[in-house]
Amino acid sequence: MPLLTEPIGSIPRPPDLLAAMSAYATGRISSEQLHASEDAALRDTIALFERTGSPIITDGEQTKPSFATYPLSGLGNLAADGVTIPFADGHTRQLPRLTAGRFHYGVHAVTYLRAAQEYARRPLKQAVISASALSLLYPQDGLPGYSREAFLEDLVKEAARDIRECLDAGATCVQIDFTEGRLTLKLDPGGALLNSFIDLNNRVLDLFTAAERQRIGVHTCPGGDHDSTHSADVDYSGLLPSLLRLKVGRFYIQLASEPDRRRVLKAVRELLEPGQLLFVGVTDPINPRVESPEEVRDRVLEAAELIPLESLGTADDCGFSPFADDTSTSREIAFAKVKNRVEGTALASQALGV
Repeated sequence: MPLLTEPIGSIPRPPDLLAAMSAYATGRISSEQLHASEDAALRDTIALFERTGSPIITDGEQTKPSFATYPLSGLGNLAADGVTIPFADGHTRQLPRLTAGRFHYGVHAVTYLRAAQEYARRPLKQAVISASALSLLYPQDGLPGYSREAFLEDLVKEAARDIRECLDAGATCVQIDFTEGRLTLKLDPGGALLNSFIDLNNRVLDLFTAAERQRIGVHTCPGGDHDSTHSADVDYSGLLPSLLRLKVGRFYIQLASEPDRRRVLKAVRELLEPGQLLFVGVTDPINPRVESPEEVRDRVLEAAELIPLESLGTADDCGFSPFADDTSTSREIAFAKVKNRVEGTALASQALGV
């Protein structure tokens, strides 16, 4: 059986959709007109994904405002002045702040999955945001009548529902986006924050059977927004022992842009348990240069020297447009990278005799 290969998630939105999003936000078009633009972008994205030959596809997150904030759409108990995340190039992203309880999702990920299933002819994976990322919504000074533990109980239930609904609706796998993992070590080098996040995510995963967890994975990277990262300067060695404690069957790890890939692979090899899959990043979404299929092949062969073939797969390092307004990478480049990842992985499979 050839090596598995999967996308991570987002694809840059087409200009027509971005224009429609802007027009809707300022009241210049109706919700029906916005939905028509979203539907056109979704159909086009799925068609282009399938042309790459990718055996598993996503909806490209075309209708998500961002990979992190989609559950917050329509909620009225939020303020804009939440946690700020700085990126290396100087720009920032800011999360909302919860102003009152109880917490619930405004939108669940299965909404996106079902819309994509209307058009897709290939298996779909679905990305969801981690409970740990959404835990940052709760203010440090607390909320009257709504304790942090009560918030976390509600959050765990909602995060588990987000995953379960996608599994039940036929997603081939569900990917938990945990890009804040490496960032926690920048905020707290001692690792207490990271391990509290791991424990919180495992509270969610404990609500699934071992068989179900084989279809659940976690993605980690140092962020990727407007061709910049938030934690690439944090060494993987501090993250990996905690990351590999997550009770999932699949790990998607940014690697193509890593300066010393072999060192990371050696560390993962010591931590990966039998039956777990490691999807190594072989294309770099924030680098405009398109990797050739041969370059991808060589990166896979490098990984195969250290990771058992039955545990090895490939992916992109990150999504290509995790936030809707990120147009730093074109759709053409994104799909060219996806196509070459698929072809390069096939070349590696041939070279390895699998």
